[in-house]
Amino acid sequence: MQKTTTELTQEYIKEHFDVKSCLKKGIINYSALARLIGKELRIEKQSSKEAILVAAVRMQKTLEKEASIEKKVKELLSKSETEIKNKIVALTLEKDADFEKIQGLQKQILQDSGCFYLIQGSNSNTVITQQNYLESISAKLKHDIIKERQNLVLINFKTPKEIEQTTGAIYYITSMFSENNVNIVEFISCWTDTILVIDSKDLSKAINFIKF
Repeated sequence: MQKTTTELTQEYIKEHFDVKSCLKKGIINYSALARLIGKELRIEKQSSKEAILVAAVRMQKTLEKEASIEKKVKELLSKSETEIKNKIVALTLEKDADFEKIQGLQKQILQDSGCFYLIQGSNSNTVITQQNYLESISAKLKHDIIKERQNLVLINFKTPKEIEQTTGAIYYITSMFSENNVNIVEFISCWTDTILVIDSKDLSKAINFIKF
């Protein structure tokens, strides 16, 4: 089914962060934007160009509400602590991996004041921990490891408890990474802890936009 001019305009704005940001702040020339979108999407009809302008104006009103939500989220995050740990690994395990062995490793690592997160999925399990525990985990679960990812960084946003009642908080946090082209390798949310795992090569970039 062919997309309408409105749908194409909305997609264009969502895919262009600079345009979206200017619309959100209300600092854009709609006529110029409509001409730009029409040119890039090769829309020639005058009626379609007018439809682009109307769609952009409507999108701005939606984004204006989003900006109001973002303000509340930023205020919440300004009261948060951000913890960063490097040399993190993520191991994807078979679903039927020996759970007693996993629990034993978890107990051992936590007693050693290390970090250990277990995510149980429908077809597999994922363990997130520190690089220095990789050898002992591999020795006990070597036949259950499907995938191993090293050179990761764990970022933990320790927020006030109000986060659970703040609409759009998680969306705002994850969108920061998406809009800055930083891939989130793993994600965990546990009440006041919002934990993201990214590649270590993206850490310097992330540090610049997670300051609140």
